[in-house]
Amino acid sequence: MQTWCKVLIVDDEILIRQGIKHYINWEQEGFQIIGEASNGEEALAVIKERQPQIVITDMVMPVMDGEELTKIIKRDYPQIEVIILSSFGDFDYVRSTFQHGIADYILKSQLEGPGLLKTLQQVAARLPSFSLHAKKDNESVSIERVIERIMSGYESEQDDFIMKQAFPHRFYCLFGVDVKKRGSDRSIDLLYLKEEIEQEITKHLPVVIYKPMTADQELITYLFNFDQDQLPIIKQFVRMIQNSVVVANFEIGWIVTEPFTDLIDLRTIYDEKLSALTHYRFYYPETVALIYDQLPSLSEIDEQFQLTRFTEAFKREQFEDALVYLEQHIEQLTKQYMTDEFVFKAFLGNVIFNVTILLGNMEYEHKELDKRKYAYIARIDEAMIAQDAMDQFSDFLLETKDVIAQKASDQADPHIQRLLDYIDAHYMDHLSLTEMAAHFHFNASYLSNYFSTKNNQGFSEYLNQVRIEKSIELLQTGAESIADISSLVGYSDHSYFCKVFKKLKGTSPSSYRRQYFRAKKGHK
Repeated sequence: MQTWCKVLIVDDEILIRQGIKHYINWEQEGFQIIGEASNGEEALAVIKERQPQIVITDMVMPVMDGEELTKIIKRDYPQIEVIILSSFGDFDYVRSTFQHGIADYILKSQLEGPGLLKTLQQVAARLPSFSLHAKKDNESVSIERVIERIMSGYESEQDDFIMKQAFPHRFYCLFGVDVKKRGSDRSIDLLYLKEEIEQEITKHLPVVIYKPMTADQELITYLFNFDQDQLPIIKQFVRMIQNSVVVANFEIGWIVTEPFTDLIDLRTIYDEKLSALTHYRFYYPETVALIYDQLPSLSEIDEQFQLTRFTEAFKREQFEDALVYLEQHIEQLTKQYMTDEFVFKAFLGNVIFNVTILLGNMEYEHKELDKRKYAYIARIDEAMIAQDAMDQFSDFLLETKDVIAQKASDQADPHIQRLLDYIDAHYMDHLSLTEMAAHFHFNASYLSNYFSTKNNQGFSEYLNQVRIEKSIELLQTGAESIADISSLVGYSDHSYFCKVFKKLKGTSPSSYRRQYFRAKKGHK
């Protein structure tokens, strides 16, 4: 006869689920929580896999509510008893579920330990071929219960002797199986997969103690207990199993965290170490084994992205320089697998916003691109791997280049480009509008008006921007003094150079240099 009465908890509020789990000493009273779910759809997946005898469910939930869940349970699993949780305002709603055959209901405002236990005992008494067996005080609580309490943030209630019997070895680690969807098919038989994995563990790691921890639609987790000499064998096992278990349309990730010696650290290792390794697969989906000390090499970024540099080049219509600089930086970002995927996606989204704003301010015909920017950002946010996000961003850049090319073909003017090229070649000289007008045989007044019309900014403004951008390149080398840099970029008056620099960059040249090298040193 079965020892435990198996219970599933269904509620979209995690605090309610946690409270229910700790209202009573479940296993001491003969019950075992075999899982939890946040809505009816998730609950049905757990029911199919774990076959509970009692389901405690909230009424009002997203995706699938308690009434619909109850209907399906009573249709497909008539042997399962259902207890409804509700508020006073839901009573009429709850009453409609009685016709589906629920066992009882509990008002959330009256939900507490003794009442919940009494209801469970009454419902369990109705189960055919089952006799509830409450444990005596001196009987041990299961190791699964200890693990569950630690993961929920509660202190372990088991003594050291029992723990030593269950975990005789000194070291622990977590073994994760990432089954996050990579293909087009959402279905995956987690129960079959778990059976396959556990057969392989038993076969190849006979000395290692293992305990299943979680199994959801994205991550299956096991706690390993072992001696130090077993660690190389565990790593070898992970490399072996990645080739022995295959699921169609899925790329399974096999993850091993660093060893730890105190079980009380279990929650921290799960939240910080296992979670981090799982997130690395956003950048390396093709890397199916992520072992804590065998990660891909982490390359350094040459420098932090300078939005001002990109923006100024874009405003001067030096699009090739601006976009090459951007694409090179993003290529480096894709190799920074320790960067949170949401930070990576946010960077791409911010660039999309900045580019569309720039195009609008520069009077480019970008209305269609501006409309589609939200769709690009949404698809980037939904991307499951970095390459998918990059593909969306690349499509955006292609459309951006088309917008730029269209204006160039509509308003081709070789003269303005000759003027810009001349400034870029002679910015370090004592260049003036009069000197340029004489060189190109223009009237100075006409040239001033022509330049500002075709370039959307005046001659002096453009020349200062070019000189300041060139000075930044020199400041970042750290070789020349501020006074020398002032002269090298075409300013005879050092104080005027500092004034222009601060106006355009918001800080002095010396402060900029200090901030740059401090940031560069901190990045290393």
